[in-house]
Amino acid sequence: MIIKGKVHKFGNDINTDDIIAAKYLVSTDPEELGKHCMEHVRPDFIKGVAKGDIIVAGKYFGCGSSREHAPLAILGCGISAVIAKSFASIFFRNSINIGLPILECKETDKIEEGDVLEIDLNNGIINNINKKQVYKTAAFPPFLQKIIQAKGLINAVKAGRQI
Repeated sequence: MIIKGKVHKFGNDINTDDIIAAKYLVSTDPEELGKHCMEHVRPDFIKGVAKGDIIVAGKYFGCGSSREHAPLAILGCGISAVIAKSFASIFFRNSINIGLPILECKETDKIEEGDVLEIDLNNGIINNINKKQVYKTAAFPPFLQKIIQAKGLINAVKAGRQI
């Protein structure tokens, strides 16, 4: 699996309230939630997102409450993957469950806003096209790739995929 997109860069400790404010939790529609993704930390964020773009962040991305709405909002605005130095564990699980690939990479400081990345999930390689640099991450095991390809755990189970 290859993912390619432009980077939207964030810092450390981006919590689930930063990703999607509590006032929008009346919906579980990804597109509706996506309209308000990251508006607390960057009000014009969604205006600059193209389908397939990638969020890159620092430490402890997705901390805070365990709401599944946060990764839904990220997917709903068109983001195809999130790369961070570390994630809150419940955010990690929620993201995989809804089909959002997330990757830990200790070298996110080398990646800048607007860089174009190509992520090889099979081999755990992140290519920075702009800077001609390569960063390593853990390869996605086949069972996680099946969940991502099915666009979430529920869809994978419904499709009868062995996980």
